[in-house]
Amino acid sequence: MNTARDLAIVTLDMASDHTVEQGDLSLALAAAEMFDLLDAHALVLDGDLITPSAQAPTGDRLLDEAASALVRQQPYESVEDWLWRRGRGLSTAYVEDLERVGLTARAPGPRFTLRAARSVPVDSAARRQAEERWTSGEPVLAALGTAAGIRDESDEAAEKLTDEKVTTVLAALGNAVMELEAVRQRRAIEDAAFDNVWRGY
Repeated sequence: MNTARDLAIVTLDMASDHTVEQGDLSLALAAAEMFDLLDAHALVLDGDLITPSAQAPTGDRLLDEAASALVRQQPYESVEDWLWRRGRGLSTAYVEDLERVGLTARAPGPRFTLRAARSVPVDSAARRQAEERWTSGEPVLAALGTAAGIRDESDEAAEKLTDEKVTTVLAALGNAVMELEAVRQRRAIEDAAFDNVWRGY
C-alpha cells in the first residue's frame, strides 16, 4: 500500500472538478509519505518528533528518497518541520514520477492554446487500488484528501482515526495547511494594496 501514490492518483483523477492548491497537496503528500514510512518501520514517532529507524529500501523511488532525507541525529525534526521541508515541490515530483513509470499520460488541452497538457491517470491496477480506497472512504486517505482540498471534511471518517500516531501527523498537517492559507491571504491583501497605490498614480 502506497498512500502517497494513491493520493496523487486520486487528485489527478479529480483535478478537473476541484481547484487544488499545489502547496496544500504537497504538504498532504509529505504527510502521506510519513504514514507509508511508519508502515515500513523506517521511522518512529516520539510525541511529535521523528526518530529514524533502520533504513531499508521500500521499492518506491520517492519513498526511499524521503527515508534517506530523515534527520538521523539529535535534535530530531518535528512532524510539522518535516512536512514543510519534505513538502517543498512534492506535488510536481509525484506528477513527474507517475508519468515516468507509466501510470499517467498527458491529456491534450484545447487546440491553439499555450496551456500545458494535464496529466491524467491511465487504466492500471494502481489506479483501481487508489479508487477503491477513495470510494470506500478509507479514513487516512479521506483525511489527506480533505487537507489537499479534494474532499469535504467528514465527521464519520474523523471518528475512525483513533491511532495516536495518525492523529499527530494529521494535526501537524492541519496546522501547516492553515498557516499556508494565512500566507496566501496576507499576500493577496498586500497585492491588492499595491494595486490600489498604482491606481492612485
